[in-house]
Amino acid sequence: MTALATYSLSTSDRGTLKETSYPKWPRITLLTPVRNSVRYIEDTIRSVIYQGYPNLEYIVVDGGSTDGTVDIIRKYEKHISWWVSEPDKGRYDALNKGFAHASGEIMGWISASDMLHVRSLFVVGSVFQTFPEVEWITGQPTNFNEQGMTVFVTKPPRWSRIRFLAGANRYIQQESTFWRRSLWERAGGYVDSSRKTANDLELWVRFFRHARLYPVHALIGGYRHHSDSDSTLHMDECHRVHEEIIQAELDFLRGGKALKVFRRLCISVQNIPVLRALWLRLLMSHLYFRRGPDSPPAIKSWDGKWTMR
Repeated sequence: MTALATYSLSTSDRGTLKETSYPKWPRITLLTPVRNSVRYIEDTIRSVIYQGYPNLEYIVVDGGSTDGTVDIIRKYEKHISWWVSEPDKGRYDALNKGFAHASGEIMGWISASDMLHVRSLFVVGSVFQTFPEVEWITGQPTNFNEQGMTVFVTKPPRWSRIRFLAGANRYIQQESTFWRRSLWERAGGYVDSSRKTANDLELWVRFFRHARLYPVHALIGGYRHHSDSDSTLHMDECHRVHEEIIQAELDFLRGGKALKVFRRLCISVQNIPVLRALWLRLLMSHLYFRRGPDSPPAIKSWDGKWTMR
C-alpha cells in the first residue's frame, strides 16, 4: 500500500480545516463501494476523511472482502459514518445499499482505488452553496497512475444533453461528479444494477433529462489507472454497454433518429485513419470545449469567489 503525504494532516491541521468559515456547509454524502481492494482502499479512505470537511457523511459498503480490506476499514471506522461488509451483487448494488442510508443534500461516490484531491469537498460544498440553481457538477478530468501520482489533468468539457447523446463527450468522470439529492430523487433515486459495468453512464442519461451539467474549473476527484481495474480489463464491454444505453435513450428523444445517423457517421469517420486525425482536431475540439447554445456556463474562481462565464 502507498501512503500519500498530502493527506497526512496532523490533528491540529484537521481542526483548522473544520473551522474554515463559510455561511453553512451543505451536508455531503460520499460513498465508497469496495470488494477486495486492499492495495488501494487505504489511499481512498484517507483522501476522503482527511479533507476536513465539516459536514461529511462517509459511507463504505464492502461486498464481503477476504483480502484484508475489512481490516483497513476497521482501522478508520471512527471516521466513517456507516459501513457494512456482506456479500452483494456487485458495485451498483452496493451503491444502492449505501445511498439508502444517505442523509446528505449533496451526493457522490468514489470507487475503492480512486481518490479525491486535497480539500476538493470544500470546492463541491461552496459551489452548491453559491449557486442554488445548479443541480449537478463535474470537475476537471484527472488521472492518477498506479502509485497514486497525478499524471493527467485537462480542462472540463462543455456539457449538454445533445452533445452527450451525439457522442461528442463520451466520458463524464464519475470521481469528479456530484449532484443534489433533489435531482437524484427526480431521476428515480437508484443506480441501475442490471449490468456489471458502465451504469454510471445510465445514471447520467437520466440526470440529463432533468438538469444541465455544469463544468467546474477545479480539481475534485481522479481515476487511478491500474492493471486490474474493471474499465481496463473490460473496455470493449464497457463501450458496448455505453452504446446500448445511448441508443435506448435516443429511441425516445425527439430528434433522436438524426443523432443516431450522426453517431454512425462519427464511428465510420474514426475508423478511417486519414480522416480520424482531422475529425479529432476540427470537429471534436469544437464540440468538446466550445460553449454551444444548449451548454451551461462554466464555473470558475479567480479571486476566491465562484463566477459563471
